[in-house]
Amino acid sequence: MQIKIKEVLQSSISVKALVLADEHLLARIQEATELIVAAFRNKNKVLFCGNGGSAADAQHLAAEFSGRFYYDREPLDAEALHVNSSYLTAVANDYAYDEVYSRLVKAKGTKGDILVAMSTSGNSGNIIKAMKTAKAAGMKTIGFTGETGGEMKSISDILINIPSTDTPRIQESHITVGHIICELVESSLFPR
Repeated sequence: MQIKIKEVLQSSISVKALVLADEHLLARIQEATELIVAAFRNKNKVLFCGNGGSAADAQHLAAEFSGRFYYDREPLDAEALHVNSSYLTAVANDYAYDEVYSRLVKAKGTKGDILVAMSTSGNSGNIIKAMKTAKAAGMKTIGFTGETGGEMKSISDILINIPSTDTPRIQESHITVGHIICELVESSLFPR
């Protein structure tokens, strides 16, 4: 069993090493950070969406902005769009699951806001529809995906495509990159 534990840990480390070595990906992470900093400075908000584990990651990262990351400071306007279960189940039932995020983006999103869309495949129908709705509203989109980027590749203003096809390893890197962005945003907006 310890051999398997070591294999999984090494696999996670290897994906992160690929991220570390990819100068283009690092530049896109920096660009995403700068875009989020500018949005918050302009009193805009950051909305997050994802399914399953990516929904958990979306909620986690939104909380880092709206709560705190490393230290006490003013809250930032960030929200994971799936947290109202009554809304989510009603819209999925009355319309379709592909509508659950796009309707909220239409209701809450304004020009200058950012949608952080998370999908390991890059092909989740409800995420793609939300991104298209965000673009129509004048929002910027940051896509967190796996290696290929899927359909999200062509509709993301900034694509953070983790160089892996293994869902758990992609999600582990998503949260690592998300934490890097949260740390840099916090220190840029609230320097100590």
